[in-house]
Amino acid sequence: MATLRELKGRIGSVASSEKITGAMKMISSAKMHRAEGDLRRLLPFRQQIENIIGNLLSADAEFSSPLTEARDVASVAIVVLGSDDGLCGAYNINIYKELVKSIGQLREIYGDQVRITLIPVGRKMVKAAGRLTALPGITVSHAEGVDSKSSGEAVKQFTRSLEKRFIAGEFDSVRILYMNFQSVSRQRPRCDALLPVCPESFAAEGAKTLCRPYIFEPDAPTIFVSVLPMFLLAVMQEIFTENRASEQAARIMAMQSANDNAKKLLEQLQLEYNKLRQQSITTELLDIVGGQVRD
Repeated sequence: MATLRELKGRIGSVASSEKITGAMKMISSAKMHRAEGDLRRLLPFRQQIENIIGNLLSADAEFSSPLTEARDVASVAIVVLGSDDGLCGAYNINIYKELVKSIGQLREIYGDQVRITLIPVGRKMVKAAGRLTALPGITVSHAEGVDSKSSGEAVKQFTRSLEKRFIAGEFDSVRILYMNFQSVSRQRPRCDALLPVCPESFAAEGAKTLCRPYIFEPDAPTIFVSVLPMFLLAVMQEIFTENRASEQAARIMAMQSANDNAKKLLEQLQLEYNKLRQQSITTELLDIVGGQVRD
């Protein structure tokens, strides 16, 4: 049985853990709200680019770009966004499970001979993706200069490198797997096709906008080729930001769970301490009373 000193030490340790998890939850909450604000600021830019491309496609012109070139798929790249830090519950595990599922789906679509290149982003995902290299036809390509916390210029350079590798024919298709942020308690892994870009989706989006007479300067195809990389960059920035928000939301839930468990354990230890202390006092009183009776 634990002594009073041991129980007191355990109570102090659990109380400290409760304070730490509470502080970490507050920090993660602030980071998540910051990422949510970034998402709200990015959305109008992406929507405007989608409207521009939709209006371009509604014009009577032929459009072509190396980024829209659909070809027979023999090589697929999957960009996998994870986290660099831990203490975020099953966040990385859920992404890894979705990655394994996506690999199986790609092989069902394109056959077992399809080459799959994993491009993990985030220290935890780099380690997890390394386990899959034992499977045939799977390789890992490390993303230099970018991590789960990257934004701005680093994301731009990473996006441009993916475009160059696609245009060069290294990949016939590029997909990106990330955690879709829906709310603090709800995040879902999602795998989207990034390249080649499908123009039909913009045509449908552009049909929703008002049909206005535009004078394109320079010509519409030139604008289309210039705007398309901007769209890809906007998508990538949004995905990176959404992934950061999801990571912090998962960490909030993990810290909340740890904090609740610490409170329950603290109550149990406090109860055990009080019982043991009461037992010790009762024993001392009985010894005193017993000594007086013998006298």
